[in-house]
Amino acid sequence: MPSISDLSATTVLTREVLEDIRNRAPGFDQRNEFFSDDLEVLKSIGYLAPRSLSQMVYDQRLLAAHAPATALGVGMHLTWMGVARDMVASGHDHLQWVLDEGKAGELFAFGVSERGNDRVLSDSLTEVRRTPDGYEFFGTKIFVSTSPAWTRMSVLGKMGEEIVHGFISRDQPGWSQTKDWDTLGMRATQSYTTELDGVVVTPERVARVLPVGANRDPFTVAIFQNFLLLVSSVYAGIADRALELAVDAAIEKKSALAGGTAHAEDPDIRWRAADAAIGLDALTPQLETYASWVDKSMTKPETWFRLLSGVKHQSVETSRRVVDQAMRIVGGSGYRNGHELSRLQRDVLAGIYHPSDTEAVHHTVAFDLFGF
Repeated sequence: MPSISDLSATTVLTREVLEDIRNRAPGFDQRNEFFSDDLEVLKSIGYLAPRSLSQMVYDQRLLAAHAPATALGVGMHLTWMGVARDMVASGHDHLQWVLDEGKAGELFAFGVSERGNDRVLSDSLTEVRRTPDGYEFFGTKIFVSTSPAWTRMSVLGKMGEEIVHGFISRDQPGWSQTKDWDTLGMRATQSYTTELDGVVVTPERVARVLPVGANRDPFTVAIFQNFLLLVSSVYAGIADRALELAVDAAIEKKSALAGGTAHAEDPDIRWRAADAAIGLDALTPQLETYASWVDKSMTKPETWFRLLSGVKHQSVETSRRVVDQAMRIVGGSGYRNGHELSRLQRDVLAGIYHPSDTEAVHHTVAFDLFGF
């Protein structure tokens, strides 16, 4: 991953913007507060606008190295930009409005997750009723990131044997949220529980109606490939920063036991840093390659879902290992609440809860291997 000084000319994230965002991150975390200041800055520089998946993966990894929760929250919006881009590129232009509104500054959120529903996109506990005005939704969504600020939210629900996907606007009646986000990490995402009590998705805001169950519809594929690669990039960014902090600490700290030499000369410290870097080196080509396949509209292999869920799993687990090695290299100072590495340790744990979780990934791969 290039350093800040090697940024691609196509990114809108400047050194000054990133440093300001990093400086604000501890306060948002300590106060359990939404990243509103970051959001306004990101809007002003065009960060919410749709662009290639490769560019978004690069940008999100870089942003996450400075403020993981900000990157994770904005990543939900960018996922919808990617989905709409992929759909329009494949001839499904009914989602062009999503791209247009994203360019205009609307903030899109995900209202998908439900307590007790581990089938995610293929089923729903939310009830949908057809009405003359469209589709009414009744149910509870959890982990709705950017809850204080979204202006458009995706929803899905079940109507008979069909899953209805659509979008609602913040100014519509029929929904409410509970400010219940008080978590170990990723605190600034402010991902509230959201109640749908008859909110209507109008016909022009319906994204897709699909049968209950797993499928390879272009809409489903687009969600998977954008969500999983963008989430993966966030955790890769956390690992980038953890390794950077560890290397800096090892160079700076001296060992009395070793006669005042830098910790960076200790073979054990060097092995830990190298082990962390090796894991990241293996992850980077996967992210870059898969994103480029999407951008080039290449024919995906039959194992595409396996590869996507696998890279998300690898990204999270690699990041957890890198942060752990960094904590051991930095030593006791990294355990203090005021140390950036302490926050990264808490933030990285959120990765195990995003779809696809560890059990789902292994199920997908085993099914692919054995055929059942």
